Amino acid sequence: MTVTALLDGAGAELLAEACTNFQPGRELQLVEKLRRQYDATLVSAAVTQAALRHRAVSKFDSDAARMYFTPDGLEQATRSTVGAHRAQRIAATMPGSSVVDLGCGIGGDLISAARAGLRVTGVERDPATADAARANLAALGLPGEVIVGDAESIDLAPYDVVFADPARRADGRRVFDHNAYSPPWSFVTGLLNRTACVKVAPGIPHDAVPDGVEAEWVSDAGEVKEAALWSGHLYAGITRRATLLPSGATVTDAPEADSGPVGQYIYEPDGAVVRAGLVTAVAAAVDGWLLDPRIAYVTADALVSTALASAYEVLEELPYKEKALRSWVRSHDIGTLEIKKRGVDLDPAQLRRKLAPKGSGSATLIITRIDRDAIAFSCRRVAPSPTAGWPG
Repeated sequence: MTVTALLDGAGAELLAEACTNFQPGRELQLVEKLRRQYDATLVSAAVTQAALRHRAVSKFDSDAARMYFTPDGLEQATRSTVGAHRAQRIAATMPGSSVVDLGCGIGGDLISAARAGLRVTGVERDPATADAARANLAALGLPGEVIVGDAESIDLAPYDVVFADPARRADGRRVFDHNAYSPPWSFVTGLLNRTACVKVAPGIPHDAVPDGVEAEWVSDAGEVKEAALWSGHLYAGITRRATLLPSGATVTDAPEADSGPVGQYIYEPDGAVVRAGLVTAVAAAVDGWLLDPRIAYVTADALVSTALASAYEVLEELPYKEKALRSWVRSHDIGTLEIKKRGVDLDPAQLRRKLAPKGSGSATLIITRIDRDAIAFSCRRVAPSPTAGWPG
């Protein structure tokens, strides 16, 4: 049963009741209650939709309460903050342009683009998912159309901008190799010969990005969400960019940086900065240097507010030996232990269990490699300044 059964009449009434009474973990009780009054198949669809709306809040905030989802569509949908950033970039360069979204899913990117004043058309090969996309545009009062069709068969000539989000799952598993995308990578690179934006996985190899295309790595609240490839009129002449949401901080240059011994502070660059290969921008921002030229940690003697990295005050240098670290945990009464690592082969969760923190204190342990030696630093996380930022 598709979402169309829940759009009006008894289906809409049932969905409203299911959403009002939904409690995570008590779906079966809700189904039993609603089946006394409504058709069993319709009840199942409504309770499933209520559960999906509950899960969708993390991606769509208050819009989730009015939207319609499929399980796969919600899993694959772009977080609204990221979609809005992308749509606003298109609108700033090409205001009012027509955008076709190939493989639009439940319409998350269509919503962002329509709100940015762009004229949107979605293409989706699964009819049930296309129904959800249409319903979402209508529920949020946004213009646009959704066509059932195959992305590779659509005539792109009528559109100013092509947006594509190739499927990165096969047999229910996430695909990391860009050569295994669907539509295939050859189709993606063909799109990038015109004005296009293609969403890809953050692990896209730098050498896979075609010439004349910008790769923008985007993080949201410290979590790397995607890389976006920009071409044609949307290409700004930049090869790599890191953008950090919600601040909107962005960086494009990687100046030269020295390496040297640890200073009073260690800076951990945001994941988007690391993925973009722009770690030395953090060194420039904080007047610092790299701990090791091959490792994405920056160090400095001063505490400088920057949206590009998290800061940790170095309290003590420790040998990377389990016995010594366990002794340190006990002597400092550590109970809450954050372990961060780069350049060393270890499982932080497994090491934490071995160190057995049971005290009342808290600490951060940064373990990294300098030259050939693994070393640990006892640190204190420094809260960022409310005004921390980076010029865009």
